[in-house]
Amino acid sequence: GSGVAGKLYHIYHYYSHYIQRKWWQTGFANSYLTKLYKVSLRSVFSSPWLGILLGLILPITGFIQVRTLPRQFFPPAERNQLQIELELPALSSIEKTKNTAIKVRNLILKHPEIEEIQWFLGRSSPRYFYNLASGRQDPNYSQGILQLNLIAKPEFVNALQAEVDTKFPDAQVLIRQLEQGPPFDAPVEMRIYGPNLNRLQELGQQARTLLSQVPKVTHTRDTLSELRPQLQLQVNEEEVRLAGLDHATVAQQLEMLLEGNLGGSIIEDTEEIPVRVRVSNTQRGDISQITSLDLQPTGSSLNQNRFSATNTIPLSALAKVELKPEFSLIKRRNGRRVNLIQGFIAAGVLPSEVLHKWQQKLNDSNFELPSGYWLEVAGESEKQGETEANLFATVPLVLLLATSILVLSLNSFRATAIIGGVAICAIGLGFFSLWLFGYPFGFMSLIGTFGLVGVAINDSVVVLATILEDPKASTGNRRAMRQVVMGSTRHVVATTLTTMIGFVPLLVQGGLFWPPLAIAIAGGVGGSTLVALYLVPCSYLFMANFGRSNKE
Repeated sequence: GSGVAGKLYHIYHYYSHYIQRKWWQTGFANSYLTKLYKVSLRSVFSSPWLGILLGLILPITGFIQVRTLPRQFFPPAERNQLQIELELPALSSIEKTKNTAIKVRNLILKHPEIEEIQWFLGRSSPRYFYNLASGRQDPNYSQGILQLNLIAKPEFVNALQAEVDTKFPDAQVLIRQLEQGPPFDAPVEMRIYGPNLNRLQELGQQARTLLSQVPKVTHTRDTLSELRPQLQLQVNEEEVRLAGLDHATVAQQLEMLLEGNLGGSIIEDTEEIPVRVRVSNTQRGDISQITSLDLQPTGSSLNQNRFSATNTIPLSALAKVELKPEFSLIKRRNGRRVNLIQGFIAAGVLPSEVLHKWQQKLNDSNFELPSGYWLEVAGESEKQGETEANLFATVPLVLLLATSILVLSLNSFRATAIIGGVAICAIGLGFFSLWLFGYPFGFMSLIGTFGLVGVAINDSVVVLATILEDPKASTGNRRAMRQVVMGSTRHVVATTLTTMIGFVPLLVQGGLFWPPLAIAIAGGVGGSTLVALYLVPCSYLFMANFGRSNKE
């Protein structure tokens, strides 16, 4: 038995040495590439600055080009739903809003891509998507949901928006894709602060006019543009006193007549609806009939039927009634008067590009704010800044922990400094990948760049740890270091390729949301191979031989 086993072992030993093994058994190897790679290592190790420069080219390019990247906080959601808003002039009744909404609905349903549209009159729609702004209640406002039988594309949204704008020029109809990220009312916004409302209105109108001239801007708003007629009374003090009334009583009775008094409620299904008793809309809308409203002197019962009372005094006998235009809404922020200018843009257009062009127009037109007035950018840009600030707030703690771990693991401040440089290079490589493949810079690409740092330094840590473990290479011996790097190359390339291949599904089937993250990590990992194989050993060699010559 032992003899047979010995013969089998000798046969196996013979064939394993004298019969050529296949590439799937030994791994891929190419003599020409191996020779070329050895020549490149010998060249850069003889002049470490050359290897350092080679490893820094791509990261430096990324840091330079990141300023030219378009900014996109979050891409739109790829859903078969759209949001639609309808706003009429400030004094429009809810009946007019309803009729306009029905006409818009009939027009939109002519498109076969749209299955249904649901309107919510006088208020915002329920929050059917996580970041929808809600809470608005106005009779001239309506919000709805468009249900499609396909994923909404920017081209379809823009065509639908143009058609609605043409058919309903007196109404502001907004058709928008659902957005990702924190909610904001408009993608492009600017706040102008100041003490004087009339001056704020003028400045807001100038800024809004320039915004409307920017290409791809569909609609604009500002909070001080609309004026509502306000009923003002010039009270005859003597007549009011003789009637036994005062200012408060006159105001109270007018409010009861014009706005109504709660007279009960009715039950409709499971909802209790309050009932108000007031004069008719015809009387409320005619100033001559308002002046003829009868007021009751003090002492008479306010709860009696005022329309049949005989002891009444017409309002015209007590005061002169005038209509004067006043601002419909005085918006404040942090106790300061503010005029909010909003811009809505075509689907598929980046808000950052529109904001940049708007700011250019403001500068070219010499738009200046008087003393005591200031402005700030809001909208998507503000939300992006707040989110990035929250993200960067944790960076110092992460850097402290990472540095401590590297120092304890490598037992060398010099090696830790090299890995720190690799981390900075990884960020530049992420930016380079975004620029090379034409992706915008946003929150997901920023997350991908930070994630890239942890992945990219792994290969560099492996190469550097191998150098430190080799007695000759750790002293700066070029030949020993070249052998160490050659031995680590297969591992570095294998981990790089498997990491990059792992992100292919996100690039192919990730829609608009995941590709910026995937391209930042996958492209950066690919570039980090050059950093691990050239920059890291050359940096160590430069430090080890600093101040002395170690030539072979």
